[in-house]
Amino acid sequence: MKSIVLVALAMLSGQLSATRVMEYAEAKALADKDEASLAPEASTSLLKSQGELLDAGTAACATPTPDLSPFVVVMELDAQGKVVRTWLQGSSPIGICLRKYVSGKTLIVPPRAPFYTSLELSFSK
Repeated sequence: MKSIVLVALAMLSGQLSATRVMEYAEAKALADKDEASLAPEASTSLLKSQGELLDAGTAACATPTPDLSPFVVVMELDAQGKVVRTWLQGSSPIGICLRKYVSGKTLIVPPRAPFYTSLELSFSK
């Protein structure tokens, strides 16, 4: 009982805060909004950086018999452009691997932080 009271008091005093968990759909909506807000030059730089990251990541995650299911990896960038959080839609092995691969990597320095962006892959025509 004493520990419950101490936790409640700590929360009321602001020493503890509940961490809000962002779901994939919210992160993807933020990525779409942030990407759409970029000036043309910044958008081109982001696309180039994403392409380089994707090329390196797919090479690192390649398997002899790849699962070509579509997937999306959403990334939260910090002020230096470092990937600090990720979300995944899909369950293909390459998607899971790519999500792990991009963590901690750096893209472009974004115009604001946090900045959200995504890699969407579909292997169908």
